[in-house]
Amino acid sequence: MNVLKIATAGSVDDGKSTLIGRILYDTKSLTEDKLDAIAAKSKQRGFDYLDFSLATDGLVAEREQGITIDVAHIYFSTPKTSFIIADTPGHIEYTRNMVTGASNSQVSIVLVDARNGVVEQTYRHFFINNLLRVKDIIIAVNKMDLVDYSEEKFNQIKGEIEYLAAKSGYQNQRITFIPIAALHGDNVVNRAAHIDWYTGKSLLEYLEDIETVEQSESTTARFPIQTVIRPKTDEYHDFRGYAGKLYGGDLKIGDRVTILPSNITSTIKNIHFFNQTYAIAKRGSAIAITLEDNVNISRGDMVVKQGEEPRQVRELEATICWMDKAPLKASQKYFIRHGVNDAQVKVSAISAIIPTDFSEATKDPKQLELNEIGAVSLKVSKPLFIDSYSENKENGAFILINPKNNTTAGVGFVN
Repeated sequence: MNVLKIATAGSVDDGKSTLIGRILYDTKSLTEDKLDAIAAKSKQRGFDYLDFSLATDGLVAEREQGITIDVAHIYFSTPKTSFIIADTPGHIEYTRNMVTGASNSQVSIVLVDARNGVVEQTYRHFFINNLLRVKDIIIAVNKMDLVDYSEEKFNQIKGEIEYLAAKSGYQNQRITFIPIAALHGDNVVNRAAHIDWYTGKSLLEYLEDIETVEQSESTTARFPIQTVIRPKTDEYHDFRGYAGKLYGGDLKIGDRVTILPSNITSTIKNIHFFNQTYAIAKRGSAIAITLEDNVNISRGDMVVKQGEEPRQVRELEATICWMDKAPLKASQKYFIRHGVNDAQVKVSAISAIIPTDFSEATKDPKQLELNEIGAVSLKVSKPLFIDSYSENKENGAFILINPKNNTTAGVGFVN
């Protein structure tokens, strides 16, 4: 069965949690006790309808304020597809949570309130999905019932998003527009007959039929070593395997490979997955390999095909989404985590603050504030083997860690 990872985004009160709750309700994915709890809470609040947002807002503060604060992951299935939905917050102060939720998603649903149209957070969420190279974007124009299901209003929002998309630097996206009313279920699971000017699929129909594209556009294999396997048994006394997750491309038995940073070459002898062996490993696989030669490999090394080596750098340019309350300033020092590698890093320059509406950037700012996105230059204490994020998403991303409290201070995408 196909597994689809989805992120939701949108401004405050655009109806993200209500939409997800409606999907769960209409696909009969809510248990009886959950439905009873939603009904009781809805009645307590004086509603004459079921408040489906209660199905996803799990924190006490979320239920009290009627907003989403943290990223909630919701799992459900239909006969065609299994879904994992990341319900992300809409407030600007929780933009970092939205980045987290969208980072591993194949599809993003951006909700727009039909009454308010495109607002600042719409720009921000569209920009982040663009930055993260999410291939499929669904613009769900919600609360159509509150604008009398106006086709003119829907087309106005569609035109603004299309204008925004034309200004973006990443054009390899598929943008789909669906008019919905999540509270009533219009065009959510089933098509609404009274929106007769819309002839497309319902939201769930579209999600079930979507042909997902691989997260990475690269075909170059990147295999960072997470652990070296040396069994302490007589049967496997001489076994030396190298385990990790394969990104970017495929590996097969007989491939000539280079081990970085030593630049030693060898040949893949076997590919193991648990207690089975395979002739070829597809990207995305968690595997262990053995080599023809007894070479020195340790955690943090990278195995790549010979002739497909990534860049070796100690200085890099990157786009940073800043997530720390303390601002990012030039000359500050952090830890950088790239894959399974850690190193010290110094901020050598902040060249620009990048606006989320694709307008002109602010040049040479003094600092980068919480939730701002900027172009930054970094110097690393030891060589890193990287690709640009546009070439290889997994090998082109990193996080910065605040050395004072060990919290994630920012996420970066290599230019």
